[in-house]
Amino acid sequence: QVQLVESGGGSVQAGGSLRLSCTDSITTVDNYLMGWFRRTAGKEREFVATISLTENMTAYADPVKGRFTISRDSAKNTVYLQMNSLRPEDTALYRCAAASRKGGPFDSWGRGLQVTVSS
Repeated sequence: QVQLVESGGGSVQAGGSLRLSCTDSITTVDNYLMGWFRRTAGKEREFVATISLTENMTAYADPVKGRFTISRDSAKNTVYLQMNSLRPEDTALYRCAAASRKGGPFDSWGRGLQVTVSS
């Protein structure tokens, strides 16, 4: 099973930026798709962004389009989420996820990072 290690959460004022990182700690195995989800207390988990590691195609949820950018560093087995123009409604627990097979489920999850955006 893929092991994911996250870093980069924290607190920021509205309009500020944060960068989240997610590293696959098992460098001898590959994933097909990696991305980020978030969850606010009392709400269901929400898709944020994904990137396919073989095709380099990205997808974004509507609320973050134009503000967040997902990218990868293949040499470091790491996916990044650059979050700009942050809003208070972006406050959530962000979790990295990976799908090991094309068309398969997200079968590995990070512990989660808290992102808090103040007005």
